[in-house]
Amino acid sequence: MSWYAHSGHERNKADWQRLADHLTAVAELAGRMAKSLGLERAGHVAGLFHDLGKYNPAFQLKLEGREGRVDHSTAGAKVLLDLVEPKDKLIAELIAYAILGHHAGLPDRTNETDACFNQRMERSAPIDGAWRDELRFDLSGLISHALMNRARFKKETQGFAVSFMGRMIFSCLVDADFKDTEAYYASIGQAGVDRDWPTLGDLIDHFIARFDAHMARFSALPGELNRLRSDVLSHVRAKAVEAPGLFTLTVPTGGGKTLASLGFALDHAKRHGHSRIIYVIPFTSIIDQTAAIFRTVLGEDHVLEHHSSVDEEKFDGRAREQKDKLKLATEDWAAPVVVTTNVQLFESLFSARTSRARKLHNIANSVIVLDEAQTLPRGLLIPTMRVLEELAARYGCSIVLCTATQPALCVRPDFLHGLPLEGRELAPDPLNLQHRLARNHIRHAGEMDNVALIAALADHEQALVIVNSRRHALELYREAQADGLNGLIHLTTRLYPAHRKRVLADVRERLEAHLPCRLIATSLIEAGVDVDFPIAWRAEAGLDQIVQAAGRVNREGKRPRNESIVTVFTPVGYAPPREIKGLIGDMKRIIDRHDDLTALAAVEDYFGEVYWRVGEKGLDAKNILGRLTMTRQETDFAYRAISEDFRMIESGLAPVIVATEEDAQKIVDQLRIENISSGRLARDLQPYIVQVPPKAREMLIRNGHAAYEQPELRGDQFVVLKSSGVYRGEVGLLWEDADYLSLENAIF
Repeated sequence: MSWYAHSGHERNKADWQRLADHLTAVAELAGRMAKSLGLERAGHVAGLFHDLGKYNPAFQLKLEGREGRVDHSTAGAKVLLDLVEPKDKLIAELIAYAILGHHAGLPDRTNETDACFNQRMERSAPIDGAWRDELRFDLSGLISHALMNRARFKKETQGFAVSFMGRMIFSCLVDADFKDTEAYYASIGQAGVDRDWPTLGDLIDHFIARFDAHMARFSALPGELNRLRSDVLSHVRAKAVEAPGLFTLTVPTGGGKTLASLGFALDHAKRHGHSRIIYVIPFTSIIDQTAAIFRTVLGEDHVLEHHSSVDEEKFDGRAREQKDKLKLATEDWAAPVVVTTNVQLFESLFSARTSRARKLHNIANSVIVLDEAQTLPRGLLIPTMRVLEELAARYGCSIVLCTATQPALCVRPDFLHGLPLEGRELAPDPLNLQHRLARNHIRHAGEMDNVALIAALADHEQALVIVNSRRHALELYREAQADGLNGLIHLTTRLYPAHRKRVLADVRERLEAHLPCRLIATSLIEAGVDVDFPIAWRAEAGLDQIVQAAGRVNREGKRPRNESIVTVFTPVGYAPPREIKGLIGDMKRIIDRHDDLTALAAVEDYFGEVYWRVGEKGLDAKNILGRLTMTRQETDFAYRAISEDFRMIESGLAPVIVATEEDAQKIVDQLRIENISSGRLARDLQPYIVQVPPKAREMLIRNGHAAYEQPELRGDQFVVLKSSGVYRGEVGLLWEDADYLSLENAIF
């Protein structure tokens, strides 16, 4: 009997892929991918055994068109664990997790379902013994590699370190399996794909030359600020010779930290042979501007931009082949330079899903720059720091924590166990930099109600007000409108992302042209958004948020500092959200200890208060580390449960698609096409989504303003707004109106 992995077109099976060929090819490819990780043997064995379950006559009948489900992902794991020597059981378990998960995702060791590791081991279907004759395998000495010398793992980090090794094996297996299958189908006439990218090593001299030419245009510009930026850049680049590991880059807003960090990454990668540069940004609202800068500096064709709204609209104007290549590169991050988000990077590092974990082995040996590092979510901070430490300690990465307000990561010993940050600052004299780049003053005004805020706005044609809730922003905007103020602009997450992008472009144009621009916004404006107001008011919040708000005031240093005031006020009638209330308390405890709240000492003092208040449980709120445990010879890793719980953004909100634009409606129309995946459509629709409270979405549906789109095909995944009356051009989605707004004349 002949055994096959994939069926082809020919009835005589002349073009079908032989199973032994597939297993051998995947083993060789996975082994090569894992070699630089020190896991070549594990990758090879994972590839050789991953589809052993296809040596089952029932699966062969399925390839011929027989109906029915056949589990082919369990047998290889079971056979492997039965065959290995006891001393190799630990590494064999990691390989087994990968084999079990190479289609459905990494499993938990135990849970209440029959899909967990232990249950699947008990019900593994038998396979034909032909595999022993068709495959060459050697399982001896699996554990001999230095990375499996457990003496190198500290007891307190051992479970995490070994579980992450399992993720890397999984990544190599999944990527190799996808690529061999893809190559097979291309060989029998299906469309081939271009996944070949030049390496960073091949391009690094070209990139550095382009970077130097780009920066040379600025070095000759007059002014103290430009001289300061040039000094920062020179100092940071000189640090590129330092040994790989963790670094901090503490530069106040306007000090040129984005380009300085890129210059460091290029020089450091050249010096130490890193494979790629990964630049990580906290929010999609600012990723466009950073990616555009990088493409200008390094070239259009070498920068991969990967985030939730990256699809077709991001590649308009490019050749079809380049668009396809860029979209394929989001699967494996093979591009030399990647610009992405916290969500995409960290949720991938903790994901059980094949689509997300596939790229992990290409993250190894990278220079990773984390912009606005203070935005890392506190409830996940300990596991987040642990994975960064792991990447630096065992997988060749250098990581730069880049921010104007360093989150004092040295104040807790459970953040960093083996890679201290002391002495790893890249910026020249951060204390002096902060003093030289200070461009505004923060003052406290006590309580201010909306009447007082409107009176303050009336005195300034260009001004910014930042509040803590969408409700406050909307009510303040409406009251200011009623008072007759001109140049009013409202910016909150009531607007879908593509709409917000246009509003921000309008804000920048107004500011540049000295036109009236009174912006009322929520905190989304603080996340590195490039705007420059002469004055601002900020509702009480944590010190890091207030400093970020101050970064939108006199950003370019064109105005006198004593006229550039950021007024912190206590809102009247609007209680802060619970999390912000705690941060306000942390700030109040340190106010009297510091004359200048923007000083680095004040920021470190503040973060110390925050971290000790929330405690270890608050910094690993989902108990991520507590579910990655092991004994001397057995693992207990809850991969799937952790994947579901590790969310960088915990909104508790429900998405509503606003398809007022032609591009959005075209994507909604594709929901009826059966062979287009829901995942792809969900990504394409991200720029047109407003997140609302679940009860508000239910109310919109109940009153006919929104409906599930194509529920017979897509279930309850996609809710589309049907009424124009509840989405207003100036303020966005008004779900509060859903109960009483007439549907008459309100349909799109």
